[in-house]
Amino acid sequence: MAQHDPSHVASSQKALMLEMKSLQEEPVEGFKITLVDEADLYNWEVAIFGPPNTHYEGGYFKARIKFPIDYPYSPPTFRFLTKMWHPNIYENGDVCISILHPPVDDPQSGELPSERWNPTQNVRTILLSVISLLNEPNTFSPANVDASVMYRKWRDSKGKDREYVEIIRKQVMATKADAERDGVRVPTTLAEYCVRTRAPAPDEGSDLFYDDYYDDDTMEGGDGDCCYDEDDSGNEES
Repeated sequence: MAQHDPSHVASSQKALMLEMKSLQEEPVEGFKITLVDEADLYNWEVAIFGPPNTHYEGGYFKARIKFPIDYPYSPPTFRFLTKMWHPNIYENGDVCISILHPPVDDPQSGELPSERWNPTQNVRTILLSVISLLNEPNTFSPANVDASVMYRKWRDSKGKDREYVEIIRKQVMATKADAERDGVRVPTTLAEYCVRTRAPAPDEGSDLFYDDYYDDDTMEGGDGDCCYDEDDSGNEES
């Protein structure tokens, strides 16, 4: 078994506890965050509600965020568990987005180091980037070429070619069973969507959330080869 630097473990656990506390107190609209296992801070479950007035409206999409031991100096991974048809999501659900790439100088990727991960980023900025990614795909170097071609046809036809949209709507409809099984009411109006979903507070006896982890300074976040970045979405209004 690999041995981890205790200082990295302590540092990453503290950072993750601070972020979880922040997201519980001030949730991101359209998201619900929980731990997969309360004894493991490095694996988070994410429920994403499709934003109203988009192709994903009414959808309930599950994902996992897995953090490395040296977080926040290395980025986490973000994988959809729900089947997704999108130019920047691989078949296995992995999201391809610049913010989740290590900040190395890789001229062939077409990305600047400043577009990649850095320790000032956090879960909140990842979530906001993912929801933006869903609505504004990057088709220039996609993870799913077929979805990218289909999206371009829809965009260039100004919505007349509806194959891309119909696939997404079928996937949205398929998520309703998951929502019912999980007892989740998916927001369908803007007013409902904008109500921030608070995750239940962890048990008072949990070793993961002792108050003495929160008495230091908190972390602030800043605001992408086959990836998305906000300056190069490849998207146009139609």
